[in-house]
Amino acid sequence: MMPPSPLLQVEGLSCIRDDRELFCELAFQLGAGQVLLLEGKNGSGKTSLLRILCGFREPDAGHIRWCGNPISDSQYYADMAYVGHLDGIKKELTVLENLNLALALGQHGQYAIPEALTRVQLAGYQQVLVQALSAGQKRRMSLARLLVTKNRLWILDEPFTSLDKQGIKLTETLMTEHCSRGGLIVLTSHHDLNLTDVDVQRIHLS
Repeated sequence: MMPPSPLLQVEGLSCIRDDRELFCELAFQLGAGQVLLLEGKNGSGKTSLLRILCGFREPDAGHIRWCGNPISDSQYYADMAYVGHLDGIKKELTVLENLNLALALGQHGQYAIPEALTRVQLAGYQQVLVQALSAGQKRRMSLARLLVTKNRLWILDEPFTSLDKQGIKLTETLMTEHCSRGGLIVLTSHHDLNLTDVDVQRIHLS
């Protein structure tokens, strides 16, 4: 079986922080339906790599391409969604207000808001302030944001943090479904992935 044509291409990427080289000449490519798991100890550069992929900082060397074009000359940022340690949600707003804000900033995805909240087991929480949610519920709220918007590339920094076994299984199911629809995922995790029929690549940063 031939591998899918690459959508995301990283070539010769290098990152230096505090006069320390975290990684150099890093290269990989991902196509539709594939997952890249970044592994390594704390401080090895996993989050720095995600920040570079998200455009939060420039690499010290190297290039990133999306659909064959430099990301600055493509639809990359419209096609990419990032969920980091801080969840990316506004605690002073309700669950519904947060999701409506996400829709105002992006394209409508496969799920309407009620359907997405049902999928992440937050049905009935529309009018609840996010600050009243538990840590695990806030992580599920971030998943709902991914479901209501249309983003082919998910970049996830430790997505299983604060989730119980049921929440981890739910997240893996949603990731598998995203890949089955032609999506791709780059993530960091200390949790061993259990994704059914998904091509998972691994890079260990040291």
